[in-house]
Amino acid sequence: MSNIDDILSYNKQFVGSLEYEKYSTSKFPNKRMVIVTCMDTRLTELLPKAMNLKNGDAKIIKNAGAIVTQPFGNIMRSILVAIYELQADEVFVIGHHNCGMTGLNPEAVIHHMEDRGISTETITTLKHSGLNLMRWLTGFDNVRDSVLNSVSIIRNHPLLPADILVHGLIIDPDTGQLELVDGAAGRQA
Repeated sequence: MSNIDDILSYNKQFVGSLEYEKYSTSKFPNKRMVIVTCMDTRLTELLPKAMNLKNGDAKIIKNAGAIVTQPFGNIMRSILVAIYELQADEVFVIGHHNCGMTGLNPEAVIHHMEDRGISTETITTLKHSGLNLMRWLTGFDNVRDSVLNSVSIIRNHPLLPADILVHGLIIDPDTGQLELVDGAAGRQA
């Protein structure tokens, strides 16, 4: 069952009653920060509240696991755009405990794909196409190591200015408590 009818109905009321006015801000982050975090539903409101962020304070990039997997992928591109075009000058990678990407089994994911109608032939083709499908669908074993790896990819990127601070944190999705796992330091020029 789709949520689209409820969403559009609510949206008409939201716009008609000018509710959007209290969220008015510019495209530039007020606190000049960009956050890479997980798409976990528990963090949607908790993370900004735990960091004392309001609408417009930060650019927030979400994906499964808060993972930066490669220096020239979409996540890193978004970080660089936030820095060069949107005036961010601090980066936060924030993973969380009990993440669904911890111990993600790629074989189980593929089985679920097949259960939902993706053909075995399609999966076999992808496995032999040069895409390391199993690696692409693998999560991580340890959230701390994952955050440290993502911080390292960002901090050592050849296009990252030397003065950009990069932090690594883990949030408890139940309490909002933040743990600093990699203190910020500007990249060495």
